[in-house]
Amino acid sequence: MIDIAAPMELALPDGRIVNVYVDGPADGTPLISHHGTPGAGVPMPSFVRAAAERGLRWVSYSRPGYGESTRAEGRTVADCVRDVAAIADHLGADRFFTSGGSGGGPHTIACAALLPDRVRGCAAIACPAPWGAGGLDWLAGQGPENLEEFAAVLEGPEALETYLEREAPGLSAAKEPQELIDAVGAGLLPDVDRAAITGEYATALIASMNRSVKNGIWGWFDDDMAFFRDWGFSLDGIDVPVALWQGKQDKMVPFAHGEWMAAHVPNARPHLLEDQGHLSLAVASFPQILDDLLEHAHP
Repeated sequence: MIDIAAPMELALPDGRIVNVYVDGPADGTPLISHHGTPGAGVPMPSFVRAAAERGLRWVSYSRPGYGESTRAEGRTVADCVRDVAAIADHLGADRFFTSGGSGGGPHTIACAALLPDRVRGCAAIACPAPWGAGGLDWLAGQGPENLEEFAAVLEGPEALETYLEREAPGLSAAKEPQELIDAVGAGLLPDVDRAAITGEYATALIASMNRSVKNGIWGWFDDDMAFFRDWGFSLDGIDVPVALWQGKQDKMVPFAHGEWMAAHVPNARPHLLEDQGHLSLAVASFPQILDDLLEHAHP
């Protein structure tokens, strides 16, 4: 077991509260991490250690509506940038790195696009492409649970609310790896991902999922709605170095999404791995993800 520290409650300029977790060397360059969907900013200890070994200060936060972070109804992907800038300002950091996995992927790329003078480098892990991306069958290869969830998004807010209210109790109640696997859905987790849900990673992931719906479904709801509307920025103008990491076994964000992003994010560095899934990718590769991030960083 691992101890999960309580988050700091940071008051934002607009009166909202955001949960923030900070760990690692106080003088290190921050690595601001964006969690998946659903999720919360609960740190993964091995990720914190890998960052600290490279002189990076781990910073993660729970997006609006998750944990105790105040909901921001109707938010876009781009709206995360104001929160990230406020967190960096609070830490006294002019420059920082950013990373994000799954639903955190579009949010980390938003920071690269909209904070080019502050972001030294960006790593997006299992990042979905924008809805309606030209030349991509967005739903192809998704696991059945995703297909049901996204059908509810497309049907409308009431259908999505009904779907999430049905699914959230399983995430809230999960205490053991198998209970989490059952709650997430077997169709979304190939063998390589199930094998990754063990040890301290399982403990952190379960804590993140528990916290994600602690105060209701609205963080998850607002994420889903945001992914299916305009993200609020263009991929075309990104100048910050972006690494894209994608596993071919992924049933949550299919491999074709990674290929599409690699073709449409300017100067992206694609790392398309045949043997990894959605969860196993970061667990197996996080030190390499950080080494690549540092190697290609802007000064």
